[in-house]
Amino acid sequence: MSVRKRSWKTDRGESREAWVVDYSDQLGERHLKTFARKRDADAYHAQVTVDVGAGIHTADSRSVTVTDAGKLWLASREAAGVERTTLIDYREHVDLHIAPLIGTTKLTALTVPFVRTFEDRLRQKRSPAMVRKILVSLSAILADAQDRGLVAQNVVRNRRSRNNSPSDARQKHRLEIGRDIPTPGEIRAIIACLGGGRIRPLLLTAIFTGVRASELRGLRWADVDLARNELHVRQRADRFGTIGLLKSAASRRTVPLLPMVANALREWRLACPRDGLVFSGSHGQPITLPTIIRRAWHPAQVTAGVVAGSRAKYSGLHALRHFYASWCINRRADGGLELPIKVVQGRLGHASIQMTADRYGHLFPRGDDAAELAAAEQAFMAVP
Repeated sequence: MSVRKRSWKTDRGESREAWVVDYSDQLGERHLKTFARKRDADAYHAQVTVDVGAGIHTADSRSVTVTDAGKLWLASREAAGVERTTLIDYREHVDLHIAPLIGTTKLTALTVPFVRTFEDRLRQKRSPAMVRKILVSLSAILADAQDRGLVAQNVVRNRRSRNNSPSDARQKHRLEIGRDIPTPGEIRAIIACLGGGRIRPLLLTAIFTGVRASELRGLRWADVDLARNELHVRQRADRFGTIGLLKSAASRRTVPLLPMVANALREWRLACPRDGLVFSGSHGQPITLPTIIRRAWHPAQVTAGVVAGSRAKYSGLHALRHFYASWCINRRADGGLELPIKVVQGRLGHASIQMTADRYGHLFPRGDDAAELAAAEQAFMAVP
């Protein structure tokens, strides 16, 4: 490797000079890169020396732009059979957020500081949740490009590993009862105001089974065992109403039904006009999520007085899944089931117990309150 000065004259006789970094990469291929200033050439030479030695260098001539890498990634996801709704989200991340800001940048020019600046720009007009999703997609683009030999390292992943500190973990949003999760009192008020028709069995099923909205919309009568008071989660409906596979293998599960829920479903079964989906549209198609929220969930809250101002307090149906998780966790003395975390994981259909612990671990009883500590002390001291 070397840095040398190159001088020449233009057609008009004007003198020009530049600095050239001449090097061979880890594959033995020779490359030249030109700089206007010697200090820039020296800095690049030093960095290339380290990267080639570590086997993580990719020359500019072998790289592509972020937009081109994004297209390759999207094509690979489509070929892999990613469901349509997920693919649409990926395309929006690339077309609306990544490409407009850094699409013309070559992958080899991406650095950790560059990604940090990109993140800062994203935060100016986007929610923290959307920023996280965009960065996850960018990381996936770089991982795909890395597999193709178009870039030697994933700087987004490198940055995330550097910043994975306890302080970052403390800043993550924790679900709170009464803000993200309906309180038991609010749920009791909502249940007391539920009328007839399909709204009562629909919301009772959502409240006391913890199924995802897509699973509720894809629920068939064949999956409801009213003889054993069990509900089998076997399929889901996406936002387009397409019935398909569940989110993961762990999502396939059996959830026991409360007598109240089972009775509501029995009554609805007698009135239900079809044998297919439990909660379907007018033509037997899956009911849409906006319909559930607009015609059932929000009106039920307003009628029960569970409001913020004049509107329903909880916007999304996922609040009921959170409630079910908290109800499974709460002590029996408080009206809960007091289930072990492994059982809660199975009821919710989480892929790992870590996912359950990260999301709901703070809701588990501490088991070291004053009364329990006093009882433990008395028992301990009484032992001869």
